[in-house]
Amino acid sequence: MKKIISVVGARPNFMKIAPLHRAFKKYSDSIQHLICHTGQHYDEKMSKVFFEDLELPKPDFYLGVGSGSHAEQTAAVMIKFEKILLEEKPDMILVVGDVNSTIACSLTASKLHIKIVHVEAGLRSGDRQMPEEINRVLTDSISDMLFVTEKSGLENLKREGISDGKVFFTGNVMIDSLAYFKPKVVNSTILNDFELTPQKYVLVTLHRPSNVDSKDQLIKLINVLNSIAEKRKVLFPIHPRTMKNLTDFGLMEKINKNLILTEPIGYLDFLALTSNAELIVTDSGGIQEESTYLGVQCITLRTSTERPITVEVGTNQLLGTDLEKAQKVALEVLNGKLKLGGIPELWDGKAAERIAEIISKKLFNN
Repeated sequence: MKKIISVVGARPNFMKIAPLHRAFKKYSDSIQHLICHTGQHYDEKMSKVFFEDLELPKPDFYLGVGSGSHAEQTAAVMIKFEKILLEEKPDMILVVGDVNSTIACSLTASKLHIKIVHVEAGLRSGDRQMPEEINRVLTDSISDMLFVTEKSGLENLKREGISDGKVFFTGNVMIDSLAYFKPKVVNSTILNDFELTPQKYVLVTLHRPSNVDSKDQLIKLINVLNSIAEKRKVLFPIHPRTMKNLTDFGLMEKINKNLILTEPIGYLDFLALTSNAELIVTDSGGIQEESTYLGVQCITLRTSTERPITVEVGTNQLLGTDLEKAQKVALEVLNGKLKLGGIPELWDGKAAERIAEIISKKLFNN
């Protein structure tokens, strides 16, 4: 029996681990798959909702590291995860994405000579100001198996000198979750709860410092959202830091009555919102992918994206932080000027099955 420990640290990780956990069940007679939740992002209500929504079992290990500076968080995960590795002696650890838990657990395993699998490898924005970019590059450099979601990932890893024998193009596990759970969104009442009409509202998710930490930029952002709210209802599940900044900067009273601020929302309800939106305005990587798969118009307020396939093939438009341009494009979309898109190669809901099969062969052939 071989043992794999998969790591989740933040909300997007849950969606990526869920299909892998299902896929490993096929190999339950030969592979023991365990889940470690570092608690990097932890909201008791939201974590519970996510695990229930995604049909994940209670984590086998919970580190409870909480928030802190990048150094504090990374160090806390390494110290606590090392104890688990020494006790459990897994054959392999599996990390996803690019959060601090990803690099922290990879570094810890590497120094204990435990094999590392990185799912969603090779993504690059080219922006070293983003902590996630540092996490991606470093994790890929010490991983033993790298599973790639799009062709740009293959090109990036080749350019960085990663051996072809370590790299596998398998598709996107985030899309696996979306495809698996999409039929279940019919049970969601979220649209009724907020009195939203399908294809007649705009969904917003913005949390990056470049968009929400500066008072001047946040004022411009609210002005853009208010102008959209003159045309459509706008639902904005708001990150706690963004809410704090709105309050601290005295901007709450500037918000249009059609701009609805709400607490973070569980996976199935949020999938119902993304599936039925007319337009999504975001700075999130995962939502760029989901909107592309769903064929929903997406405007990304970032200067770069580590997921270029969503722009090249999908419905995503990368507009930087020029909010005047974003406002113009958003209103054009609402007036019917749409970006046509398709579904990228291997985004077929079967990425986790391919990954589990390759890992199984690797574990038992070596």
